[in-house]
Amino acid sequence: MSLADKVLAVNNDLPIRTDQPVHSGKVRSVYWLTEEDSARLIAERNYNVAADAPLAIMVISDRISAFECIWQGEGGMKGVPGKGAALNAISNHWFKLFREQGLAESHILEIPHPFVWIVQKARPVMVEAIARQYITGSMWRAYAKGEREFCGIAISDGLQKDQKLPELLITPSTKGVLKGIPGVPEQDDVNITRKDIVDNFDAFKFQSVDDVAVYERLLSEGFELISDALEALDQVFVDTKFEFGYVTGRDGNEKLIYMDEVGTPDSSRIWDGSGYRDGKVVENSKEGFRQALLNHFPEPDILLDKNRMDERNALAEDNELPQSIIMAVSKTYINIAEKITGEKIVLSDNPKLEIIEILRDEFGLISD
Repeated sequence: MSLADKVLAVNNDLPIRTDQPVHSGKVRSVYWLTEEDSARLIAERNYNVAADAPLAIMVISDRISAFECIWQGEGGMKGVPGKGAALNAISNHWFKLFREQGLAESHILEIPHPFVWIVQKARPVMVEAIARQYITGSMWRAYAKGEREFCGIAISDGLQKDQKLPELLITPSTKGVLKGIPGVPEQDDVNITRKDIVDNFDAFKFQSVDDVAVYERLLSEGFELISDALEALDQVFVDTKFEFGYVTGRDGNEKLIYMDEVGTPDSSRIWDGSGYRDGKVVENSKEGFRQALLNHFPEPDILLDKNRMDERNALAEDNELPQSIIMAVSKTYINIAEKITGEKIVLSDNPKLEIIEILRDEFGLISD
């Protein structure tokens, strides 16, 4: 069996029983369970959710996205070996710590397979919750051009690239296209201020203005917990993106929870501590893959200019990346996952078959 056969590239064709279309994102696919199956699982598995809560099976893949495109490698490598299992293992680790430390719950109810989460439906807050501890990436590029205000926060002069910031910065952006908010462009992923959110909390789908402070506390506490844990492993937690949503508990009360993924190489920048102390950045996250793409193609501006998306899509569709780039990503993701969790990431010979067997035999969710 070749390594390419162990990659789960297509994850929206599983025979999981659903009466809704499968929602497939860049990395994960979501199968909404029928009302009957949701109610049955809640009763059988004793999940701490409302009796009529909608549940879903979320299946991760090994696909690799960057610059808003999906990339592929030579030799039929339609994804990165070990990437999906590594991402899930890291998120599972942090979500468990959050719960144990009393921060908040997540949308995950059970983890039947390294590629699979059983989740409850959350009503997402329309904010990409971004926290930054170092000045790098897009923030540095803007700072180097003279900008000194980010998301309504004034930044002092004299900072150097990749320097640690005086304090953790919360620099939110919009999640999706939001309409009718004064001063906020109607497009996805635009920077916003705390005042924007407070003044229009209902447009951002917060239940109350007080919950804006709750999201900020959960973001800061979650960041600090991950940062401290990574520091003990001699890793630097540079910046990250969290997502939040509301669910209704078994007691009927609504609560704000963590959702999507947290502290992964896909959603965060993580640097090697010893390299950083020596004055060089060694990426243990997807940023290393982005840099490899910029170095690989003769015209990197295609990847950076949003007005050239057609060319960028063609670049991703028409080019198979060298296997060396794909395997470097695989090594990065597996190594950081094993470092964080303390457990080995094992590549499955046939992840799709394993998922089907578990969901059929243990959960009764496979259509005949």
